[in-house]
Amino acid sequence: MFVARPIAADHRDLIHDVSFDFHGRRMATCSSDQSVKVWDKSENGDWRCTASWKTHSGSVWRVTWAHPEFGQVLASCSFDRTAVVWEEIVGESNDKLRGQSHWVKRTTLVDSRTSVTDVKFAPKHMGLMLATCSADGVVRIYEAPDVMNLSQWSLQHEISCKLSCSCISWNPSSSRAHSPMIAVGSDDNSPNILAKVQIYEYNENTRKYAKAETLMTVTDPVHDIAFAPNLGRSFHILAVATKDVRIFTLKPVRKELTSSGGLTKFEIQIVAQFDNHNSQVWRVSWNITGTVLASSGDDGCVRLWKANYMDNWKCTGILKGNGSPVNGSSQQGVFNASLGSANTSLQNSLNGSAAGRNGKRTFFPSPTPFDLSQDTSSLITTKRNSKGLSKNTLYTFLY
Repeated sequence: MFVARPIAADHRDLIHDVSFDFHGRRMATCSSDQSVKVWDKSENGDWRCTASWKTHSGSVWRVTWAHPEFGQVLASCSFDRTAVVWEEIVGESNDKLRGQSHWVKRTTLVDSRTSVTDVKFAPKHMGLMLATCSADGVVRIYEAPDVMNLSQWSLQHEISCKLSCSCISWNPSSSRAHSPMIAVGSDDNSPNILAKVQIYEYNENTRKYAKAETLMTVTDPVHDIAFAPNLGRSFHILAVATKDVRIFTLKPVRKELTSSGGLTKFEIQIVAQFDNHNSQVWRVSWNITGTVLASSGDDGCVRLWKANYMDNWKCTGILKGNGSPVNGSSQQGVFNASLGSANTSLQNSLNGSAAGRNGKRTFFPSPTPFDLSQDTSSLITTKRNSKGLSKNTLYTFLY
């Protein structure tokens, strides 16, 4: 089972995001105090803050790591309408910080006219590329042509989604049979905007991204979205965090021929829908094999989901935001955090509220941020209280 360890985060305001690096040995946190903190895991399992600095002039919504193949590189995005790329370097012999590592701002991306709501590095097989999305409804994709010079980034693509963007996710598949894809979620509440998830695919003929699919059944505001790692599957799995947790499969069926080239058409099926949080769901994250999904909601809990041998998805564990696991409940189809089986059928779990959410995206009380390490051996989340998120406490759950 999972064992909780508290961490004194010492942020001066609400924590909005936490992110593990590729190996799960480092993590980064960001906050409304306009700062980012980097944490390193010691041999005894304790987390130590090794860097803390002001990164933006507004609340920092997201922070993300690049693949370690490109060095120790972070990106952050903020309400101040910018995204920033940071690199950790070691002081040289003529430096006052000789032998010490510190983080340096390499570039500031200033193309957005509104709050930058998400930032994600592309899968490493695509090179050092970075995508941002903004409340102005535009996804921007940048590339560093020289990975040894991170001060130079060029804007490669601008995707106009025609709706306010809240989150993005790259398809991590490295198969040559699959073109690069990026999914975009929206929290737009405009009455004329119904479908809240769009999927864009790179067209080799036009060398542009074009809309391949729209998930018409997702009509509530979307807070997070995540493609599952694809290890040999012929189809894609996409998790969506909205008023509940939804898992979709996208099976390629054909190339849609157009005057400008071919786009893949998909058979889209919803394979799971859970409202166990009984609240808005703010984050979803996969393990490295795409077999375990974690979600967090306004109920202050993180839930783990796993498919059984019949491909029925079940909740296999609940972790409370105060650092304690929750014992199983037959009403919610949960036994314990040992990834055992659940006794609620998939059909029963498909019954959810159809009510939408009114108003624009709100950050106070803030969503419960968390991240799942690549090997699913640890998970990080924040402590909640009646006024939102604690700014002083993080919890790691070690499996």
